[in-house]
Amino acid sequence: MNWSPEQPDTETVAAAVAETAELLEIMFERAREASPRPLSTSQVRAVVALDHHDGLNLRALAELLGSTPPLVSRLCDRLEAVGFLERLPSSRSRRELMLRLSDRGKTYLRNLRDRRRESLQAALVKMSPEARAALASGLLAFQEAAGSQTPG
Repeated sequence: MNWSPEQPDTETVAAAVAETAELLEIMFERAREASPRPLSTSQVRAVVALDHHDGLNLRALAELLGSTPPLVSRLCDRLEAVGFLERLPSSRSRRELMLRLSDRGKTYLRNLRDRRRESLQAALVKMSPEARAALASGLLAFQEAAGSQTPG
């Protein structure tokens, strides 16, 4: 996309961000597939959600993922089968189970994040220091603006 960085309008910037997000998805998908035991995109989303919200119940995880409890239950079955997830009794209710990442799941996520970071660093090293500084500044401002729009 060709655009002048002087004063681009929001539509132009939104298009550039969307294109960049697609590129990041490709980069992150490659990092996911490079795993010795790659998870599906849905499984990775669940692992990341559990990393951020330790001890969720099934219903809360389903809400976070925008899915239904039966689908998320099957997803959790698969994560548990590969040793990435533990189902533990809840301290709040004997009828409820708490979902946690196992040590193996945490290691998988740490390695995935490392591969993603390496992929990003390979692109960032090709940028000038000024461009990296501008990108960092812009990303921080975007995170702040987008964070105020998202619940939770």
